Amino acid sequence: MSADQFPSHWQLLPLSEAVDALIDYRGKTPRKTNHGVPLVTAKIVKGGTILPATEYIAEEDYDSWMVRGLPKAGDVVVTTEAPLGEVAQLADENVALAQRIVTLRGTEGLLQNDYLRYVMQGAYIQGQLESRATGSTVKGIKQSELRKIKLPIPPEHEQIKIAGHLRALDDRIQLNHQINQTLEQMAQAIFKSWFVDFEPVKAKNAALEAGGSEEDALLAAMQAISGKAEAELARLQAEQPEQYAELRATAELFPSAMQDSELGEIPEGWRALPLYDTAEYVNGAAFKAKDFSESGSGLPIIKIAELKQGISEGTKYTNSEVKEKYRITDGSVLYSWSGSPETSLEVFKWFGGEGWLNQHIFKLNFTKGQSEHFTYFLLKQMKPLLVRTAQQKQTTGLGHITVADMKRIKIPYPSPELLSAFSENIEPLYSRSSNAVRESKTLADLRDTLLPKLLSGELSATGAEPHSLEAVEIANV
Repeated sequence: MSADQFPSHWQLLPLSEAVDALIDYRGKTPRKTNHGVPLVTAKIVKGGTILPATEYIAEEDYDSWMVRGLPKAGDVVVTTEAPLGEVAQLADENVALAQRIVTLRGTEGLLQNDYLRYVMQGAYIQGQLESRATGSTVKGIKQSELRKIKLPIPPEHEQIKIAGHLRALDDRIQLNHQINQTLEQMAQAIFKSWFVDFEPVKAKNAALEAGGSEEDALLAAMQAISGKAEAELARLQAEQPEQYAELRATAELFPSAMQDSELGEIPEGWRALPLYDTAEYVNGAAFKAKDFSESGSGLPIIKIAELKQGISEGTKYTNSEVKEKYRITDGSVLYSWSGSPETSLEVFKWFGGEGWLNQHIFKLNFTKGQSEHFTYFLLKQMKPLLVRTAQQKQTTGLGHITVADMKRIKIPYPSPELLSAFSENIEPLYSRSSNAVRESKTLADLRDTLLPKLLSGELSATGAEPHSLEAVEIANV
């Protein structure tokens, strides 16, 4: 896009003339600690958001470190190198700023920070960042060049409306993310209670050891499963007899004693099963440069980057003949088994459409006697152990989980009937979580379509109230 394609009543100003503050801490390295003030580094600014901090500086070092300027809530942070051009907005001013990050604050009355955030993400600015960057292996931009970047600046009331439309979508996406996290935490708590802490089994066992009857043991297991007291269960039986019967049937599936095993004590009748036998783990295909087609031609090749950030301009595509076993679709369960152990070893539900799976990622298929719900939450529960396993073989920052590791690591495995009961209990949470992710994908696609149109003036932002999702959805995109 050229400068003359913006509406004539918009200004086009160098960044240096449009901001009140440009805070740059390059050339300095803070003393890092395990707790204290969160440090905003380039590696946690991703996809328009700031991920949870992984590094900190000590409270007592804050004043001596932050001498070049203090951030404020609403300020816009931009990564200047490795990677270049990631943009997000600070929600909290109680943060420290690391190298490879600059913080921008729009001039009051001229440039709204909310609008600045989105315009910095747009193709017009990103293209300027790229063209002014230097470096062959890792591209970075000097502050002197960053200051020269031209910003298209509409009147303030238009900035408010443009940012309002886009923020409405981002807020809905963030809400869905929070809902998804809550649902997964609820499901994970049930998994841990049943299959890690064995609470229903131990409740039965304790009741019997106290001299109770089998009925007392069953009631104790029902309390452990539901979190309800005896009086609440009696009320449930009277008011919702079908739900009570389902709860009782589930409790009956748990044994009432523990047994010794190679894993230590596990519920009676359960077995020690290799992690590798909880699903069919299909490693992705090994694609080569000759397999790549023009962008958008064929199906996308899904690597770890796509699992984390979705399809992007950097995604590779292929028209090559690929074995069907490597095809993934919405809802596929994937496990990334190689990369930086702390950030790459993760289980995902994929909702990015059809694609071909790249190597270093397992696609999980499930046959009779296996449970998608069980294995999905099992891999989440086992992440600390799997990360430690990968770290023991870590070289140049990378680690991996091998098939041999997955065959060696064993887990307590319940009866098929209990697996089925778990799936029935978890399915509503699992589905609602999946739906939240699907909706966020749709909203993100809508936002990414609107972004260039609103920032170029091609689509007017003044015809509807800001922060109205309905107004955004009916825009003629």
